[in-house]
Amino acid sequence: MKTARKTSLLSAILIPILFLSMLVTTPARTSAAETDLGLTVDAAILIDADTGKILYEQNPDTSLGIASMSKMMTEYILLDAIKEGTISWDQEYRVTEYTYKMSQNRALSNVPLRADGTYTIRELYEAMAIYSANAATVAIAETIAGTETEFLKLMNKKAEELGLEGYKFVNTTGLNNADLFGMHPTGTGPEDENIMTARSVAKLAYHLLKEHPDVLETSSIPKKIFREGTEDAINMANWNWMLPGLVTEYEGVDGLKTGTTNLAGSCFTGTAERNGTRLISVVMNAVDSTGVDSDKTARFDATAKLFDFGFGQFSKQEVLPENYVFDDKKTIKVTKGKEDRVGISVKEPISLVVKTNEKDLYKPKLVLDKKSLEADVKKGTVVGKVVIERTEGTDLGFIDGKEFSVDVVTSTNVERAGAISLFFQGVGSFFGSVWSGITGFVGGFF
Repeated sequence: MKTARKTSLLSAILIPILFLSMLVTTPARTSAAETDLGLTVDAAILIDADTGKILYEQNPDTSLGIASMSKMMTEYILLDAIKEGTISWDQEYRVTEYTYKMSQNRALSNVPLRADGTYTIRELYEAMAIYSANAATVAIAETIAGTETEFLKLMNKKAEELGLEGYKFVNTTGLNNADLFGMHPTGTGPEDENIMTARSVAKLAYHLLKEHPDVLETSSIPKKIFREGTEDAINMANWNWMLPGLVTEYEGVDGLKTGTTNLAGSCFTGTAERNGTRLISVVMNAVDSTGVDSDKTARFDATAKLFDFGFGQFSKQEVLPENYVFDDKKTIKVTKGKEDRVGISVKEPISLVVKTNEKDLYKPKLVLDKKSLEADVKKGTVVGKVVIERTEGTDLGFIDGKEFSVDVVTSTNVERAGAISLFFQGVGSFFGSVWSGITGFVGGFF
């Protein structure tokens, strides 16, 4: 009996001690807590639109339905064609049987097109970008490539150029092929649908904004009348409800593209700018706390959380000033010059969007391509690059999967030495390395 009491007493003393010990020695899961935004989505990502720095990610590499976010690719190819001059804004499109039939289905997002009508590319583009009009999207594809089937080849080519992964395009709109009246593109299945990873969607949006920032001039329009002043006039309200004056307005939002199908659920690629910083977000299959999207705002609620996180905890900071000089490598060797060394420095300042209290965790790393130069040396000659590395914690990297770098260049000119100087340099070189031979001695003159 006494033994049992002693054991019970010992347990009563040791268990709390062991518990406290576990609390002290078990590493705190701070990284999970820091990035747990409570998003009820299948995937999400947040990036800086300027550098592509990834600020947050959640299941970014699983291929999921993207619905009408697909139209960003159609926009990209159209804007490329406009820039190249192969298509013009005032060019007219004549409605085909396919686009007419699709446009009459108001259960899909559409502006009805007349069977015998013609429409400018600008009209169709605005209907696509503002109202996500599906027939208008196919009309643009037919104008550029002849058929939607041929346009798919352009979509896949552009995706390959951008380095997208985990994608499949089966049409230009993002609809399920079952909604295309049996006229789905050749080589695709009758119930296929476009898919992509959140990372690739963000990369597509990133490059779209880089190459065609004017896309925001249209994506930012909350409401517009299609064919205003005609009997075909139709009100187009932007499906991006985060725009000014709409249901879930959010300061700074001016794009980019929503998407909804049964497969994809509620999706949204958003972009917003505040105080000179622009962010791009992607949420896929967003639901509310009940596991559904009853009021159709779950994707915007999730996007708002991402933007709150990005704008609230991150800021654009200069991590390396212009003309920065490395203490351990201020110069590199110059041969055949009036001076035997030339200074090197960072060509331009480096600013990154980083957590406000983590600026000092980012340090420069010098990577030289050339250890010496032959005169004449011109100021601004590229000799390498500087990359920024995070010294502690997890760095999510950049959306392109590449290191962010800036050129390292020469800071002055170094003229070529005269013949006499070159002679003595050759003599010095000879006696410094007799094994270089007579050929090296003579060749060093000039």
